[in-house]
Amino acid sequence: MIVGLLVTTLYGTAVWLVFFRFRLIRFTAGWGILSALFGAHILLIFLIGLRFVTPSSTDAKVVQYTIQIVPRLPEPTLVTAVLVEEGAHLKKGQTLFQFDRTVYESKVHQLEAELAEAKQNVKVLEADVALAESEKASAQAMLVYAEYRKNAAKTLQRETFGTVLEADQWTAEAGRDQAAVGEADAKLKRALLTLDSEVGGVNTRVASFEAQLQQARYYLDNTTLVAPEDGRIVNLQVRPGMVSGIYRIGGIAAFIVDSDRYVLATYFQENLKYVRDGQPVEVALDPYPGQIFKGTVGQIWRANAAGQYLPSDVLPAFDAADPHQALGQFAVQIHLDGDDQEKFPIGAHGVAAIYTGGGGFAALRKISIRAHAWLNWLYPLNV
Repeated sequence: MIVGLLVTTLYGTAVWLVFFRFRLIRFTAGWGILSALFGAHILLIFLIGLRFVTPSSTDAKVVQYTIQIVPRLPEPTLVTAVLVEEGAHLKKGQTLFQFDRTVYESKVHQLEAELAEAKQNVKVLEADVALAESEKASAQAMLVYAEYRKNAAKTLQRETFGTVLEADQWTAEAGRDQAAVGEADAKLKRALLTLDSEVGGVNTRVASFEAQLQQARYYLDNTTLVAPEDGRIVNLQVRPGMVSGIYRIGGIAAFIVDSDRYVLATYFQENLKYVRDGQPVEVALDPYPGQIFKGTVGQIWRANAAGQYLPSDVLPAFDAADPHQALGQFAVQIHLDGDDQEKFPIGAHGVAAIYTGGGGFAALRKISIRAHAWLNWLYPLNV
């Protein structure tokens, strides 16, 4: 800045001395045009300094996080109560809307009954296992007895004390009891498999009903919508008697969060050459004519949609850029100072200037942004 002023002063002095004080050269129209062009190029020093040392944006806006209020219900549900007023400040967890609970309460009661039945069936399966074990033990005992009588009959037959008919009878009895043991063993295995069918140590049928009951209780809980954060609702169009949930791709209200608001200002990419996080910022917001708000650079969003190509079967076209159209810009996130952030409403527009250093250029930028703030009293002329 000082160098620029010095060069401008020296140039002006030289022109005065050469053309007017000592009249070394006669001042003509040609010399006047040439001197003016040369002087205009010297003034570019100030333009370059303002652009790079104190970049300014006329597209600064206050940004607040918003949350879509979307009913998480599986079917169309009647809105029974609206417990919030538009624009009123809300605390986290405060009830917003109440939906009809009838269908969801019935589903919960039904699944609670089915879960109780499933748990009771587990006890029945345990009894079936015990019965199958008893039947197997009884069949094994009968088989042992039949084998004993069969061997005794064959021994008596060899010693001519028994008959062939008696030996054949106990052989058949042993075969029948062997089959009974096999049948009892199969029943026991089936009972054990049914009982031991588990997921995470829980019977599969019981686990299935527990999962369904958990989901039903989740939907029942969501018949009451509460505020996800501290904030407020705008454009409240929900009224009791409306049905929600037919199309669950969109929200029924916009919830504006109080915390973490910031100003987002866009700059030409080349003007951010010397901008760093934490540098001081001044913002003139249109809702507050004549006022300047202090802040700091949060971060630079070094990304622009012009550099994004989505998967497609269409080949990209690389045409010459329109010289009359602004090139892609980067956004800078700015955090305003002060505890009272409520005075910065979402969408408020203004001008933001970043000070990277250089006292002289900073002074010019301060004059510029203050002039804009005071002109907000008059412009735009919408009387």
